[in-house]
Amino acid sequence: MNKIFVLFLSLFYIGQLWADDCLVYKNMPRVFIEEPDYTTHIVQPNKNMDLWHGNVVATLVDNYDIITDVKPVNDGYCVVLKTVKSIFGYNDFLVNIDIRHTPDTCAYNTILAHEKKHIKQYLSVINDFKKELQQSIFNASDSIMPIFVKNKSDVSLAVDKMNQELQSHPDLIIIKQKIKAAEEIRNKKVDQNNNKSELEKCFN
Repeated sequence: MNKIFVLFLSLFYIGQLWADDCLVYKNMPRVFIEEPDYTTHIVQPNKNMDLWHGNVVATLVDNYDIITDVKPVNDGYCVVLKTVKSIFGYNDFLVNIDIRHTPDTCAYNTILAHEKKHIKQYLSVINDFKKELQQSIFNASDSIMPIFVKNKSDVSLAVDKMNQELQSHPDLIIIKQKIKAAEEIRNKKVDQNNNKSELEKCFN
């Protein structure tokens, strides 16, 4: 039993030495954020909606590509985070309009114009949070330490672990929560300017 315990401590100590060997390669990561192109689709569901209101379903893309350096060391390799390339933003807006509104009529166009105001607000959120998002991704990236692996075949596992650490970092979680809250606040302000009176003009 004592021999097994000593062996475990020895392996732990050696593993710690390997990890320490990798620390010398820690550097300041570069972060690049790209906002995706977006498309807008307008649909009219077969089931009746609220006659006076449409709605927008926004799809947020949140991807991170981690680029690493792999440094040979004694008995293995150090996987070092070098760059994070993020695609962050909305890539699709699905606008729903009640099927009872014929396309290109006054009512249809009035509702569509209102929903486009919502799309504008979604896009403004990403634009206004760009600097804070950049800093949050940098902080998360900079917190990730190099990882020691015994075999080159394990590099991809190390990169996956880095990606998990990145996305679970508190700064990144908080900025996403702020973006979500800003979406809700700005969209509520758009809806405060009710377009029902504008629609009523279409039926007079």
